[in-house]
Parts: sequence; structure tokens; C-alpha cells
Amino acid sequence: MPNQIKGAGRRRIYFMDELRGFAVFCMVFYHGFYTLAYLYNLKIGMLLLNFFMPAEPFYAGLFMLISGISSNLSHSNLTRGFKLLGVALVVTLATWFVLPDELIVFGILHFLAVCMILYGLLKPVADRFRFSWAAVAVCALLYLLTMGISRGYLGLSPEWGVTLSPSLYHTDWLAPFGLYSNTFRSADYFPLFPWMFVFAAGTFLGKLAAQERFPAFMYRSRVPFFSWLGRYALIIYVVHQPVIYGVCYAVSAVVQWVRG
Repeated sequence: MPNQIKGAGRRRIYFMDELRGFAVFCMVFYHGFYTLAYLYNLKIGMLLLNFFMPAEPFYAGLFMLISGISSNLSHSNLTRGFKLLGVALVVTLATWFVLPDELIVFGILHFLAVCMILYGLLKPVADRFRFSWAAVAVCALLYLLTMGISRGYLGLSPEWGVTLSPSLYHTDWLAPFGLYSNTFRSADYFPLFPWMFVFAAGTFLGKLAAQERFPAFMYRSRVPFFSWLGRYALIIYVVHQPVIYGVCYAVSAVVQWVRG
């Protein structure tokens, strides 16, 4: 989510900004619908939420992929990662104190922060590998093979996979890895498995970005609004939820007033 789409001396990849900006745009509206549905019990919120819910993994995946790409353009992934982790922990504390029913334990900010830190630690090893579509394909396969971890199996399906030990799901300490108990709750939740492989695919694509080998059209700005949103994605993410709560509170109050 941090906006490292331009490395030192490199052309800015506006298309990446615009993709991330579009994802931010979708995220803000999705969280608005969620708030209307679950915090204010408005039917229109639930209808809109159910309509857009299938798209959530796609724009979340965009954040992760672009963040992985950006990791090849950053001066220090460790610094970025620890800063973002600090922001993520503030979000956790804020939801714990203000909205305990909407506690965020390991959301997308936590996920991205951990991935950046891990990549920063492993970058000397990662730099030995060149870009290849085979590596991206392996990441995609690993994503598919680990999608079922939260549901108790490893593989493409329960029938064609390995059943994991139930003892792994008796605690929530492994929640960052997709292993959690029946009592686990997090309003925003993106575990390392399978999502870390989306980030990893981005790190391989980022090798092309670092060499300015992306298609020419990606270096031209076409939708300035989305580009602006993408450059300030982190700030928007942090402030959008309180703003949404305020707007939804006003909408709910108006609806209640109209109903009498």
C-alpha cells in the first residue's frame, strides 16, 4: 500500500498508481457498505455489501501485488515495513478501544508490513533470482495449494489435499498464518497463507519494474484521480474509516428521522 512506485532515477509507473487508486476507491465504498450494514443495520447497506463482497479479494490482491512490485523499487523494505507495522498496531489498538466488536487483529496493513519486513530480510537471496514467468506461475500454484489452510486442509480441495491436524486450530496464536479457532474474530483479515504468494508474485514482476521493462503505456498517466488516490493510499486507508463512521452515522440519523 505504501506508494513506492518510482525508484531513484526511474520513471514513475503511473499505471500502478492508478490500479492502486482504483483499489482504494473500491475499498472505501466497500467499508462504507459494511458499516451501514453491520453497525447501523440498514438494509441498503447489506444489499450493496452482498453485491460487492465477491470483488473484495480482487482489489485486496491488487494492493498486495503492487506492494510486492514496489519492494524492488524501495531503498529500504525493512524501514517501510516497520513503519507500516507501527501504523497497523495503532489501528488494532484504536479498534480495540473504540470499536471492540470490530477489532482488527491481522488486517491488510499487518499483512503488508510483515511481507515487507520478510522481503527486506531475504532480499539478498531474492536478488540472485531473475524474473521469469515460471516463478510467477509457481507463486500462483502455491496460492491455490494454500487457500484451504483456514478450512483445515492443504491442497486444491479437501478431496485432493492433505488434512491438517485439528490441534492447529485450538489457538489463535497462529492466526497470522491462517490457523485459528472457532472464536477468532477480525474485522479485516488477510493471513500470510495464501496471500503471501500474491505479494511474492509481485516481487518477481518488480524485477521488470526495476529495469524499466514494463510496457510503455504503464508510464503514462491516464486517470489522474485514481493516480492521486494511489499515491496517498496509506493516508486514505488510515483516515477513511473514521470518516465513513461519521458519514454513516449522519445517514443513519437522517433515515431514522424520516421514518419518524
